[in-house]
Amino acid sequence: YPNYKIQAANLTKAKKANPELKRINAQVLQQVLKTLDRAFKNMKEQGYGFPRFKNLYRMRSFVFPQFKTNPINNEWIKLPKIGLVKLRLSRPIPDGFKIKQVRIVRRASGYFAMLSLQSEVSVPDTPPRGHPLGIDVGLDKFLATSDNQLIERPRFLKKLHSKLKLLQRRLKLKKKGSKNKHKLNCQIARLHQKISDTRKDFHFKLANYLCDQAGMIFVEDLDFRTWAKGMLGKHTLDAGFGQFFDILAWVCWKRGVYFGKVDYRYTSQICPNCGINTGKKDLSERIHKCPECHYEINRDVSAAQVICQRGITAVGQIVLENDCVGGLSGVYNNLDKCFGSSKPKL
Repeated sequence: YPNYKIQAANLTKAKKANPELKRINAQVLQQVLKTLDRAFKNMKEQGYGFPRFKNLYRMRSFVFPQFKTNPINNEWIKLPKIGLVKLRLSRPIPDGFKIKQVRIVRRASGYFAMLSLQSEVSVPDTPPRGHPLGIDVGLDKFLATSDNQLIERPRFLKKLHSKLKLLQRRLKLKKKGSKNKHKLNCQIARLHQKISDTRKDFHFKLANYLCDQAGMIFVEDLDFRTWAKGMLGKHTLDAGFGQFFDILAWVCWKRGVYFGKVDYRYTSQICPNCGINTGKKDLSERIHKCPECHYEINRDVSAAQVICQRGITAVGQIVLENDCVGGLSGVYNNLDKCFGSSKPKL
């Protein structure tokens, strides 16, 4: 397959034969070729499939890889070969950061500019401190904490599944390439976008709610790709556990909460009270009952407590509590000054 150098040389020839290509920024076209070259390398080295052809509607983003000066001025962004485009910033750009790259993304709800920023500031790692909290995720409950709290799993897809199914049936009857099919495709995309935005909003609210309760958060080091291939893969993908862990790690870093992953093996079999292995449990068995110490608790909460104990052992230090407006950061109580109203609506 042609590498990047051959493709770049062919691009120069194509510009002479097709003058409309000169209207597009040269670096934008080069970035597309680099993406194609990376796809060919992944196919050869990692066993990925052959790169899919991107038609007019499948090409959803393009990149401006560098800028000499800051392209943003108040409510406008200046893009090469495009000019000034009105912009609504989701949040102000921090002082001391430079815009290195801008990616324009087309979604069902509109066009978005994703900014890549760079700063010379070195950010220290968050030290382990405060109240420890173990988290166990699952499909019965979205998660259970070591503080004996259960969070219900929202059915994001189920709420709009019937409407989505109806639109997809109508789409099958539309003529290929027709305007009606394109309109219906856009309608389906907006529905998927609504499901995705609802899921992400829940993940962010829940992550902030958990950070209000703890100074250290520990989760299992799981590979959710194997979960997605199982019998309950549809529900696993709907819950979005992988996205939640990524968001939780980012929120913990932003708020100064220590985040760590521990070994996932035997967390549902070990008793958190005495430490013995109670053996395998059937999925229908939702209560942990230890035959030795007679400790009895919800199965998911028991696993979360084991995760918390492994996390404390991994950091290898005494857990210290932090003052929080006259209370203890991470202690689950009714201190409104500490926690506010950040609890997600479930």
